[in-house]
Amino acid sequence: MTVAVLALLGAVLLLGGGLTLRGERLRSSLGALALVVVLAVAAALAWRAGSMSSGGATAGLLLAVGAAALGGGPVVTAVLRAADPDTGPARRRASDPEVLRGGAWIGVLERTAVAATVLAGWEEGLAVLIAVKGLGRFNELKAPVAAERFIIGTLASGLWAMACVGTAVLLRR
Repeated sequence: MTVAVLALLGAVLLLGGGLTLRGERLRSSLGALALVVVLAVAAALAWRAGSMSSGGATAGLLLAVGAAALGGGPVVTAVLRAADPDTGPARRRASDPEVLRGGAWIGVLERTAVAATVLAGWEEGLAVLIAVKGLGRFNELKAPVAAERFIIGTLASGLWAMACVGTAVLLRR
């Protein structure tokens, strides 16, 4: 069963990486849903699997960090699109990639850092990460659309990273 968990984490890593490389405008909500389902199945199997060898647990940790970093982009984009109440074409939308440009790459780094701090047992690091991210975007967050996108994106990104890491932690127990 632990091999299945590793295979599913690898699938999340590959599928997430593929969707991330396609670009923000081309991501579908169906791809994000597939990532969530595959990760949920991996977590359920990891919960039932029990402990495994140190080599397998290390592989699980590496795959989980990779899945957190690369798989979160499509999930966050889907959450932002679902949360966007403005459907008028004339207005800037919260899901518009031009609002808070560079967020996709910041998200990859953020999810990697979230995964690393949680795995290192330094939960206080999460507060530091969010503070640094907020300070870096301070001037842009004055616009209501940008502030909403920042909050929703940060929460969705962090929750995705913690879900991936949680799957690996279940393998270590």
